[in-house]
Amino acid sequence: MAHLTQRLFQPLNIAVLTISDTRSFDTDTSGQTLADLLQTAGHVLIDRGLVKDDIYQIRAQVSQWIADPNVQVVLMTGGTGFTPRDNTPQAVAPLLDKHVDGFGELFRQVSLAEIGMSTLQSRALAGMSNGVLVCCLPGSPGACRTGWEQILAGQLDSRTGPCNFTPHLKPQPGIALEPCEARS
Repeated sequence: MAHLTQRLFQPLNIAVLTISDTRSFDTDTSGQTLADLLQTAGHVLIDRGLVKDDIYQIRAQVSQWIADPNVQVVLMTGGTGFTPRDNTPQAVAPLLDKHVDGFGELFRQVSLAEIGMSTLQSRALAGMSNGVLVCCLPGSPGACRTGWEQILAGQLDSRTGPCNFTPHLKPQPGIALEPCEARS
């Protein structure tokens, strides 16, 4: 079971991207939920974007953040379902150097208690690219809250042991990220 270690908390630079054909920043409750949660946890909202559910617009924005030396995490919401306009997984997958296979599996598992078998229709996924963790969540505030509270809050907290994602992310000037503990 994960626990907090004696390590110091290291705030991460996190960008939030909403994928939607209908939302604006004023009506983007899912992106706002992620922004609020990450800032409440002590992280830095380094950028926020909103793009149409178009493979190339999604790739362009995510690629820009993957290349940005200041961005360590990209949290995305929307476009993970099965409608013809849900393109996030196929837009993001080719950009990933390594897939975090367990992310989608775990998201569906923790969502089961909240939404039942409808969790099968989630194509949530995550992976690493150029030292950036990219996470794709469904486009509802509830899904974003579940993903953050059940998975991301601990995995983006440098104090979580025995392991978390922070040692694998782009280092920031003046901040040394400690490696994971060895399992005993």
